[in-house]
Amino acid sequence: MIASNLLQIALTFALGMLLLAVALVPMLRRRERIDARIRTVSTAVALRAAPASATPAPPVGSLMARMLRGLGQAVVKSGLLSSKSMEDLEQTMAATGQRSATVLPLFVGAKVVLFLGLPAATWIGITVLNIQVHPRILPVMLAGVIGLLAPDFMVRRARKRYLHSLEAGLPDALDLLIICSEAGLALEAGFDRVAAEFGDSNVATAAELRITASEMKILADRRRALLNMGTRTGLEVMARLGGTLAQTIQYGTPISQALRVLAAEMRQQTLTRFEEKASRLPVLLTIPMILFILPCIFLIVGGPAVVAVMATMMHK
Repeated sequence: MIASNLLQIALTFALGMLLLAVALVPMLRRRERIDARIRTVSTAVALRAAPASATPAPPVGSLMARMLRGLGQAVVKSGLLSSKSMEDLEQTMAATGQRSATVLPLFVGAKVVLFLGLPAATWIGITVLNIQVHPRILPVMLAGVIGLLAPDFMVRRARKRYLHSLEAGLPDALDLLIICSEAGLALEAGFDRVAAEFGDSNVATAAELRITASEMKILADRRRALLNMGTRTGLEVMARLGGTLAQTIQYGTPISQALRVLAAEMRQQTLTRFEEKASRLPVLLTIPMILFILPCIFLIVGGPAVVAVMATMMHK
């Protein structure tokens, strides 16, 4: 009995740590900055108030993240993943807004732990709790599939959310860039200025503009930095923006005019998408109307007649 209770406690603890590791993936950079500030302040206070031999323990979340990063780094260095897979994973991570070098090892480590840990935890749970499942291997295989696909699902959701935020803030950013261009600022300086203005309202747009401005200052060909916007994010809007700005630099056409046309087209596309969603509403409302409204109408219209017929037949 004691062994069974200990196994249940260990199983609960393992599942909790796995869920914690998965939850740390989208919040890694923010948590690292907060932990670094807390450690700096706590170390300064501890040096003044505690003995010299006292060493503060690292946070549990940071320790788990370091363990997952170490495991993922070992898998990456082992050569199990091809260079093409590594490039695809790096581009996917960059499209989620997480461009730290530690994000990819953390993702790989969480994927490995979930793929191996969830089936083991499922097998232990079925054995300890004596759950009658036939065949027993089926839930174990299902847990392995869930552990393998759960990190990908979370990354796809983060990527979709990031690209949606980027696309939503781009027309307003282009309006500000038009103002900067007409005020006499160069394209790189305009990107930096708009990124600074968008730092609080739209982090995704500000980050992409800041990266593009940095690449334009570093690369020898500024057009390559502009074309990288579409390659980095995979958005058709960003690819069109980069191509248009590259053409304006190549042929010397006015930048403000091209940006104004692009901003108008993006807003028109957004309006068109809203109109498409609104046009689908009548079709979507047909099913609830058939299921809930029409039966009530039939009951109100034909109910009295049915009652009268039934009463007549009962009197006969």
